Amino acid sequence: MLSLYRPGGGILHRLPAGPTMLLLAIVALGLASLPSAAWTAAVCGGAVVLAYAVSGLGVLELGRQLRGLRWILAITATGQLVFLGPEPASANTARVAAALLIAALLPLTTRVDDMLDALERGLRPLRRIGMDADRAALLLAVTITTVPVLARLAAEVREAQRARGIRPSLRAGILPFVVLSLRHADQLGEALAARGVR
Repeated sequence: MLSLYRPGGGILHRLPAGPTMLLLAIVALGLASLPSAAWTAAVCGGAVVLAYAVSGLGVLELGRQLRGLRWILAITATGQLVFLGPEPASANTARVAAALLIAALLPLTTRVDDMLDALERGLRPLRRIGMDADRAALLLAVTITTVPVLARLAAEVREAQRARGIRPSLRAGILPFVVLSLRHADQLGEALAARGVR
C-alpha cells in the first residue's frame, strides 16, 4: 500500500484525507449511477480525465492505471456485450472503469497513515455498538487499495513476460498473476500479524 502514493501538489494532495475520501466517493457513486445511454461513456471518460488533471497526476498516470485494469475491463465489456448488447455494454463498462479509476486516486494522492486516521475518526462512533474502529479502518484501507495493487501486479507480470521475450496475453499471464497476488496477500498477512493485528 505504501508504494502507491505519488507525491505532488495537486488539489487532492492538499486536501485532508477525510474530505478527499468523501469527495472521491461522491464522484465515483455519481458516475456509477449514470443511466445506460449513448452519452454515458463520454461523460465518464471526460470526468476521469478531468479528475486526474485536477489531481496533478496527469494523463500518464491515468494511462498506467488503465493498463493495469485493461483485463478487468475487457472481461466486463465482453460479458456485458454478450448478455446486454452494445449500448448497455459501453455504458456499464464506462461506469465500472470510471468508478475504479476515481477510487484509485485515493491511495495515489493520500498517505496511508492519513487515510487510516481519517477512517478511524469516521468510524469512532461505531465503538458504542462494539465495533473495533482501528480494525475496521484497516480493513477499509486494504479494500480501497486492492484494485491499484492488483493493477501494479498485472503490470509486473506483463513486464516480466516482455523481458523473457513472451508476448503478453491473458492466458500466459493468469497463472503468474495469481501466484503474485497470493504472495502479496501472504506478505500483507505477515506484516499485519507482526503489528499485532489478528
